[in-house]
Formats: sequence, C-alpha cells, structure tokens
Amino acid sequence: MINSNNQLVDKINGITITIKREDLIDDYFSGNKLRKLKYNLQKAKDLGLDKIITFGGPFSNHLYATALLSNKLNIPSVGFIRGEELKNNEKYNHTLSICKMNGMDLKFISRSSYKHKESSFEVKSYLKNNNNVLIIPEGGSNELGIKGCKEILNEIDLSFDAICCPIGTGGTITGIIECSKKNQIIIGFPSLMNQSLKKNIRNMTKKSNWIIQNDYIFGGYAKVSEELVDFINNFYKKYKILLDPIYTGKMLFGIFDLIKKNKWNWGKNILIIHTGGQQGIIGMNQKLFSKGKLIINFPENY
Repeated sequence: MINSNNQLVDKINGITITIKREDLIDDYFSGNKLRKLKYNLQKAKDLGLDKIITFGGPFSNHLYATALLSNKLNIPSVGFIRGEELKNNEKYNHTLSICKMNGMDLKFISRSSYKHKESSFEVKSYLKNNNNVLIIPEGGSNELGIKGCKEILNEIDLSFDAICCPIGTGGTITGIIECSKKNQIIIGFPSLMNQSLKKNIRNMTKKSNWIIQNDYIFGGYAKVSEELVDFINNFYKKYKILLDPIYTGKMLFGIFDLIKKNKWNWGKNILIIHTGGQQGIIGMNQKLFSKGKLIINFPENY
C-alpha cells in the first residue's frame, strides 16, 4: 500500500491551501510516476515479459522512474528518446545518466519519428526482433497507469472543494477525476499547450467535473522564466517544500497568482497534488546556469 500525507500550507484571502505530498511516497520513486508504473510493471512481471519499452524526452521523469523501477525488478528497459542531440554524446544529462546507470537501453530518434511512437520505423524495426515486451506509452498514461492514479486520493481528500493537479499526458488527472466526488472540481494545470488534451481526457473518463487552466504554461514544456524560478525558491524558503519547474512549480505559481488576484472561483478548501519530479531540477539548473540565468536553489541534504 502506498500512502502520502497531506500538509496544510497556508490560508490566503480566506482560502485554505493543502498539499498532498506524493513526492514523499518513496525515497527514489516519488510521485505520480510510481503510481502509473505500479500496475504496468506488475503486469510485465506476472507475464514474464523480457523487456519494458517506453518513450520520453531527455529530461523525462517517466524515463527516470521506469529505469529505476525496472532495474529494481530485474526487468530490462528500453527508452526511445525524443531528439538525436545526445545520440553520440557519451556525457548525458543527469536524467539520462541515471537511466543508463540503471540499465536502460537508450535509443535516440528524430523528433519527426518520435511523433509516431510505436508506429515509427525505428520502433517497428526494434520490435521485429523483440516481441515479448510491454510497451508503456509516454508518461505512463494507459489504463493501468490510470488505475494506479485512482489510488492517489483517500477518504479524507473527498472533503475538499477543489483538487489541483499538474498535467503532462493526462493520466494522473484522469485517475483523480475518476475517484473524485461529483461535487468536487478537479483543476488541471498543463505543462505545455496541447490542443488535444481535453479530447484525450474525455476519451479516458466520462465524468465532467474538471477544467483545464492554460494560463500558466510559461511558454511550453521545460521552459521557465526568472519569475517562476524566483517563486520556486521563495516557496521553499517559506514552506520547506521543493517544487519542480516543469509541473508543480507552474501549478503552484498559478494557484497563488489566481488567489492573490481574487480570481479563484472554485471553493475555499483546496487540495494540491505534488507529483514529485524534483530530480529534473538538476538538469534545468545546468541549462539555466549555461545561459547565465537565475537557478533553483537545490538543498544539499535533499
């Protein structure tokens, strides 16, 4: 059984803010990625499959978690990486270095091929000689991934007016929607602009007690501003909660901004899902530092 604790954070303009610390559910495999992989990897183990195949960008939390968990379960893993920039570079970024150290076979493919995922030439060619495998979609957002995310909320969480969740591929918020009460509103904060996102979520759930808040994307996936970095640093300083810059940082920035501007219209008692992903801070800081920009203060003992 996986459990996470709710942490009361603040009360601003009469609105109570509580964070569900999914980032603390495990020392190494924190957050929604563990939830999504739980039943997928159990299936691979039960069926005696030879390998796990999945997809992600060079800073993917999903690849990171898949590599570590697969290694722990002694299941070989293969990651098809979006973009060929690091293909012939032996010095990978932090995320991919950890993936490699945990036995993941990294396959770099062009962005045009990556759009087709399983139906790309590279993946099809690989599968001709490797057919006893489990293919997990990018971000782990399949039926088994959603099943795992349904376990995020507990009975206490069903008393909140609103539940906020960052969105990548949509699997986590779908699981939360599925196990929420109809009088609750589920608010998703995407990490990038995706015109198909609403359609994808509608295909995964028949419930309608949810909305998407697109105003805090900060230019797209893995893009940040100095204002966002400053918010993340001040948030940790005040609340001792570290936010990642791709998902939770953008979401919390948006929530606090809406509340302070008196634009929050979804109840007085908010639960915010912290989906983890802090490992991505190291790679983001390398990118920011190389450009001479403000970096995220990463605690030494974290």
